[in-house]
Amino acid sequence: MVQQAELDRTFAALADGTRRNVLQRLGDGPAPVSVLADAAGITVTGMAKHLRVLEDAGLVTTEKIGRTRQCRLGGERLDDAMAWITYYQRLWERRLDGLDAYFTALKGTH
Repeated sequence: MVQQAELDRTFAALADGTRRNVLQRLGDGPAPVSVLADAAGITVTGMAKHLRVLEDAGLVTTEKIGRTRQCRLGGERLDDAMAWITYYQRLWERRLDGLDAYFTALKGTH
């Protein structure tokens, strides 16, 4: 299973709407920090703080190119989070299927 500290960083990064919007925007391709900040309606300094959280989670990488800092989706992406979600999705599906079977059997006895 996924290491908890990595998963905690990923979900903490995803917990903020501004950071989710950044990931969505970077899905279209790389962008400078200033463009991301303008789109979010915040300062470049504020965006840099959000980007640090996303970088720590491995979701975004930044690179200084000339006088600007270019951002792109990170290599790790959401693989760890998806593995965790998929595990619990299957667990709950099995439990709900069992509950459905129980109620179906119960209905058949009445």
